[in-house]
Amino acid sequence: MPKVAYHLFRPEVMTSCVVFASPHSGRDYPWSFLRHTLLDEHSIRSSEDAYVDRLFDCAPQFGATFLKAGAPRAFVDLNRAADELDPALIEGVRKAGHNPRVASGLGVVPRVVANGRAIYRGKLGMAEAERRIRDYWRPYHAALQSSLDRAHATFGEALLVDCHSMPHEAVDGVARGGARRPDIVIGDRFGASAAGRLVDRVEAAFIDAGFAVSRNTPFAGAFITQHYGRPARRQHAVQIEIDRAIYMDEARIRPNANFHAFRKLLRGIIADIAAIGPADPRSLAAE
Repeated sequence: MPKVAYHLFRPEVMTSCVVFASPHSGRDYPWSFLRHTLLDEHSIRSSEDAYVDRLFDCAPQFGATFLKAGAPRAFVDLNRAADELDPALIEGVRKAGHNPRVASGLGVVPRVVANGRAIYRGKLGMAEAERRIRDYWRPYHAALQSSLDRAHATFGEALLVDCHSMPHEAVDGVARGGARRPDIVIGDRFGASAAGRLVDRVEAAFIDAGFAVSRNTPFAGAFITQHYGRPARRQHAVQIEIDRAIYMDEARIRPNANFHAFRKLLRGIIADIAAIGPADPRSLAAE
């Protein structure tokens, strides 16, 4: 099984209320897992947010916390609710109301990877699903909430930046009328998961660096953004999706020639986002 549930990196001195997290970049695929799958070691990585952890790992240098998954997404999806169990994969699960994520095979224990390719030959036992949730899902989310609580206790406000990458073709239908296709998609659940002033600051950091940005289209944020975004409690959550073609060869799942230049540029963006601080109480009252 994957060695650890998560890796947590804290700054020497916490000067930022921002917590950066990467729930889909885990790449510990032990043989005990791979031997029960239909996929080879390359194909099973297709739904992984490959190298996103390397893109954001400088966050502690700017006083912010950084959390990344230890287990891969194909093993357990940390951006799903613990009860999003797939009856088509897990023995003993009763079919409940329609959940499009579960129906497509992308529950908390995924049935498929990218392009709908099946991971397993048959079903998994309920005990196995519960073990993955207990040993990997719950510890990751406990660490995430603890990090947000620590930021909130220190600064009176916490901002989660949930870091992801998206296939290049995911935004094919977004740019219309000659508009530039987005490089970055920011999701705030259509304003429900974060104060507008914070989302504006995150968006401006990318735009000022020269990137085209879309908001909530085609990705508005999934479980993590929905669950942790509590603006009324001054706990905010924003999802970031980066076009993988910018920094990696998607077919080979390797960094491309632009990786280091993009990582350097992103470093400045991360510094700008980490500098976001709690607002004056008067501005909060006006929201």
